[in-house]
Amino acid sequence: SHRGPDHQAQWVAEDRLVGLVHRRLSIIDLSVDGNQPMRSPSGRFVVTFNGEIYNHAALRRELESSGHRFHTDHSDTEVLVHGYSEWGLVGLVERLDGMFAFAIWDTIQRRLSLARDRIGIKPLYFTRLGGVFQFASEIKSILTDPAIPRAVDTHALSHYLSFMITPAPMTLFQGIYKLPAGHIMEVEA
Repeated sequence: SHRGPDHQAQWVAEDRLVGLVHRRLSIIDLSVDGNQPMRSPSGRFVVTFNGEIYNHAALRRELESSGHRFHTDHSDTEVLVHGYSEWGLVGLVERLDGMFAFAIWDTIQRRLSLARDRIGIKPLYFTRLGGVFQFASEIKSILTDPAIPRAVDTHALSHYLSFMITPAPMTLFQGIYKLPAGHIMEVEA
């Protein structure tokens, strides 16, 4: 609960092959309408988001002028699902001003889109083992899966001991990576 004491929820696809879990720390929209994972009005897109979008109000106005109707009063999370629908992943990320790491699942294209802010303030770790892709804002969330190996990446450890940092995409764990700052990733089902 240290990652978000205000709410916890999960969304699981009908085929049970994809799931998103979220712990919420309310910052912008304190109402329950801002809870995550959040679905788009059509239900096509589902987002889980860590961070804050500073220009969400301006983006909301632009999206509303294009015909988008919002359920929340001022949630920056909802701007992500509408923006993704309107502009796609690259177009959305290019417009964002803020600190963020997010994932959006497209239920029709069966694609997971991940993005991290330009400076890398908000972390995003991932792994793939046995055909299963997992991601989280903390490595220890990934390590709750007992199937994930806990082997040290000695090359990354050398970087850490020399420079006090492990450069992305490396982490201290073999097979667990961090999405570099300012990068996007798309994962097909």
